Amino acid sequence: MMTIEAEIRVPAATVQLVRFHLAEPGNHVLRDEKAHWLDLCLTPRPRNARACYRDRWSPHRFEPIGDLFMVPSGEAMHARSDCGRQASVVCQLRPDLIQGSLDSAVEWTDRRLEASLDIANPGIRNLLFRLAGEARHPGFASGMLVELIATQMVIELSRYWTSIAEGPAVGGLASWRLRLIDERLREIRQAPALTELATLCNLSVRQLTRGFRASRGCSIGDYVEQCRIENAKRLLDTGETIKTISYSMGFASPSSFSYAFRRATGATPRQFRQRLVRESR
Repeated sequence: MMTIEAEIRVPAATVQLVRFHLAEPGNHVLRDEKAHWLDLCLTPRPRNARACYRDRWSPHRFEPIGDLFMVPSGEAMHARSDCGRQASVVCQLRPDLIQGSLDSAVEWTDRRLEASLDIANPGIRNLLFRLAGEARHPGFASGMLVELIATQMVIELSRYWTSIAEGPAVGGLASWRLRLIDERLREIRQAPALTELATLCNLSVRQLTRGFRASRGCSIGDYVEQCRIENAKRLLDTGETIKTISYSMGFASPSSFSYAFRRATGATPRQFRQRLVRESR
């Protein structure tokens, strides 16, 4: 069940704050013929969230969904997850705006579709946080501001998609190396240094950073930080104290953890935990 808590409509986009309550394991198809659908999860996404572009991929291929994903206009995304609750900011963008900012049509290649399920781009993420804040507490000239933010997001998305080369990833990392990196980043402990990840993959740091960007369309530093914050979100959904979480994640102090968490999510750990309590009611 989806509940819309706030909404702002402007010519370029529709922005909504929504709640999802999945009493049973999720199994649905998302498709919008008239808009690109962006979803930034403000709470931990239900576990085992995975998706398949059913018109493009094998019906058995389901890839992990990150806290920020985008379903391109006209594409059918079949999503599955465990039951649970979540809150998201959803932005529906007119597809002609992105098309108009590029020299040619975006070809939704396999690499771009897979990258759409986990967008590790801090610029796009921060713009969605701003839209969420404006939808929650609209102020003077909200419509004009939302229109400007949506236009900026079009530029960021256009840059993101063009950075992901069409066809096979030239110079990208092998899937087994990407899997090793993801497994290490899921561990609840201090975030790894680039030298540790490079050693894990039997590569130099330069090979690692260049290959990762070619494979995922973002810097490995941004990706490590995103995974670290996602781990923290899940710990905040437990009974652990914020101080304990801070040190278990490798932060020097609770204040440094709070600063990093707020920079990434727009809320302090305490505010995020309070939001989780409200969502569980």
